[in-house]
Amino acid sequence: MLYSFLEYAAYVTYFPQLVAGPIVTHDVLVPQLQDEERKHLDFNYLSKGIILFTFGLAKKVLLADVFGNFVNLAYADVNALNATTAFFAMLAYTFQIYFDFSGYSDMAIGLGWMMNIDLPINFDSPYKALSVTEFWKRWHMTLTAFFTKYVYRVVSESR
Repeated sequence: MLYSFLEYAAYVTYFPQLVAGPIVTHDVLVPQLQDEERKHLDFNYLSKGIILFTFGLAKKVLLADVFGNFVNLAYADVNALNATTAFFAMLAYTFQIYFDFSGYSDMAIGLGWMMNIDLPINFDSPYKALSVTEFWKRWHMTLTAFFTKYVYRVVSESR
């Protein structure tokens, strides 16, 4: 599929998905950028986007960063940690990375909606997973899809 330089540049620099995902391939994003209907302000998408972005920002600032402060405090003097404090620091770090990634994913999708762009869901409650495989599939869904499409298939086809 051939794109104009402007379409390619818009795809490469589309900022909501650059920071923490979701990973969006050209065949998903560029057709949306070309769609004339999406070039007009849609107040429904805008309002849903603002709500989701705000929810994601709250996860990041009110949850992930608060857990992160505890983790930083605990790891500032590792030698002083006892088993209980180390356990809570580990638990806090688990929640920190969870809410960081979940918040960033929500923020990216919300920004996309504000601009009439649908980004794929990238995070599906991975701590509910019952296996490591399921956990990975739920944690960074678009990375799994990217590897499947561009790495696994290429390696499989070259054999």
